[in-house]
Amino acid sequence: MNQNSNLSDNAKIDLLNVQAAMKGNQKAFEKLFLRYKDAIFYYLLRIVNNRTDAEDLTLECFGKAFRNINQYSTQYAFSTWLFRIASNTSIDFIRKKKKSIIKLETKEESNMDLPSFESKTPSPEQQIINKQNARYMRQKVSQLKDRYRILIELRYFKEYSYEEIAQELSLPIGTIKAQLFRARKLLFINIKNDKL
Repeated sequence: MNQNSNLSDNAKIDLLNVQAAMKGNQKAFEKLFLRYKDAIFYYLLRIVNNRTDAEDLTLECFGKAFRNINQYSTQYAFSTWLFRIASNTSIDFIRKKKKSIIKLETKEESNMDLPSFESKTPSPEQQIINKQNARYMRQKVSQLKDRYRILIELRYFKEYSYEEIAQELSLPIGTIKAQLFRARKLLFINIKNDKL
């Protein structure tokens, strides 16, 4: 991985964390997540104008980034790549919800030749790292109280809709959304306080 000498000091620190994350270092994965989760959340919130959707999309964005981290190119700052993933994730979300598409990129950004990560298959090494990251997240989720753990598992591991979760647990959708918000907050705190 060649380092771009035009990167800022912060971008160079990110690059070191990316390189460590590519080798399976969970602490580096955590540092990148904690550094950008709020910025990505507020970026997505401005686009979708709904906190719950923005929280879901934030987790989805980081999931895509870390599953495809071996495709990151040092030609751009990690933050640029991550925000491009967030932009694409929000476009997909808006299309799925049949909302009008908002122009999300400047002329300069649209000319950037950033990698596509849909068609490439991860290497065997990357598949192992992905499994390690998935185990790490499952371990963090397992530390939550049962009611929060069940909600996270249904929503993110089994990919249930809010309606399906409400039906499964015999609870109102409003309660499901409020408890999921709390569960995500506790999960972020769990990750932040993790001492690896």
